[in-house]
Parts: sequence; C-alpha cells; structure tokens
Amino acid sequence: MSASAADAIGTLSRVIADFPSPGIQFVDLTPVLADADALAAVSTALVEPFAGQVDYIAGVEARGFAFAAAAAAANGLGVVLIRKAGKLPGERIAESYALEYGEATLEVHTDQVPAGSRVLLVDDVLATGGTLGAAASLIERAGWTVAGISVVLEIPALGGRAALGREVHALSTY
Repeated sequence: MSASAADAIGTLSRVIADFPSPGIQFVDLTPVLADADALAAVSTALVEPFAGQVDYIAGVEARGFAFAAAAAAANGLGVVLIRKAGKLPGERIAESYALEYGEATLEVHTDQVPAGSRVLLVDDVLATGGTLGAAASLIERAGWTVAGISVVLEIPALGGRAALGREVHALSTY
C-alpha cells in the first residue's frame, strides 16, 4: 500500500451523514479526485499489487469510472465500463444485486474486450460487497477473468470482503 495514497485518502475524504438515506454514513472521495497529486498516487497504488497480471481495468459507475480510467491511463491499459441498467447500447449482460440501502442492476458490453482477458475490477468503496460481487459476476459471465479487486476505501464493519470471498486490495479503511 502506498503511504502517500493512504495519507491522501485520509486527509481529503469526508463523511456525509444520512446520505443517500437516513443512517448511511457516506464517505465522499470526490476531493481525492479533485487533487492531482492524490489522484496520481491513488491511480498507481490501485494497480501496484497486480502489475503485469492485468490486461484491462474495469470501473463501476460512477466514481469507480474515474478511478479506473485514471489507473488505466497511468498503466497503459484500456478501461471497461460497468454501468447501471439502461445506459449501454448494443449487446450486453446484466446482473441485479442488493445494496445496503436498496437494489440495483449493472450491465456490461459482452463484446468490449477479447475472451480470456484479465480484468482488474476497481471501485471507490467496498461496503457490503453487493456492487463488486455483481461486477465480478458480470466479468466472469462475459468470458473474462477477474485478475483482482482493488478499492480506494474499504468499510470492514460492513463485511464486504467476506461476502465477496475474493482477495481485495484496499488502499485505506474507514
């Protein structure tokens, strides 16, 4: 873990109470995205443990897009977008899942990258694991391999890592 990435996350992130619904403590990472040095440090740190093992980086809508795209660009890789339902044209597959505050569906293009590609799954926050679990399922159903999961921030008390049953690289915890 990059000390500078973890330091930037700890310094710049902020907690917004009762968003998007009462009782939720939302960790806002947008200040990390707005700081060029922090974004560079985080982009590098997200991929470091998987260097040489990844063909593409997948980002989950919406903040995951920003971190995945920055990490992909910093590492000379392409990015795969995993979007909310109804946002992608063309051939796609979908996966529904439970959130800590509701339900949602994600989709991905099935013809975006070659079969067998090694895809690093990147998102901003790992909470209960529902979103990343659905995204990992989509990657595998598309014929790709989940090379790893990397997140900017993990909330261990919500049990997402255990729910995923996969190795997760987290730059920071809350």
